[in-house]
Amino acid sequence: MAEPEPVATSEPATLRLFFALWPDDATRDALNRTGKWLHQHWGGRRMRADTLHITLAFLGGTPADQLDTLFACADSVRAEAFELVLDQAGYWRHNRIGWFGASQTPPQHLDLVDKLNTELKTAGFPVDARPHVPHVTLLRKSLGGEIPACDPVRWPVNDFVLVKSVTESDGAHYDVVKRWCLDK
Repeated sequence: MAEPEPVATSEPATLRLFFALWPDDATRDALNRTGKWLHQHWGGRRMRADTLHITLAFLGGTPADQLDTLFACADSVRAEAFELVLDQAGYWRHNRIGWFGASQTPPQHLDLVDKLNTELKTAGFPVDARPHVPHVTLLRKSLGGEIPACDPVRWPVNDFVLVKSVTESDGAHYDVVKRWCLDK
């Protein structure tokens, strides 16, 4: 009798993960409108509305069996809810990205990033040592140019999420794995 074929699991051994701020529907719609506005000026490829976010900590390829450790790291973070006002468009020439960010970063945002990175580093995950710049990528392969004025987007930040990224033929797709509430 032949050995049975191994059953393929739906969960890969390695997951592409990142922690992020994930917009509510109203914020996502406002960011999408800003993306359309910038696209009229700079061209490029617009990001799909369902992918808009602010990365807090990029983990990249992470063994799936480390999810519980990541959950524990995020469970340990205690930070306050806040409002983030995105009011500044920008362009990074080196990677041709058009973005929308905050001219003033609330201290609560920096506190959240610091506490999350501290927990991740303590657990042995790599963290980015560069200063955190909160921004939403709106355009890729953009030409850039003169920076147009944009209507501010007020983002009520009440939680953060762990996101799994899967690359498919039509681009990256993001799934929220878990959400953590911030203190009110």
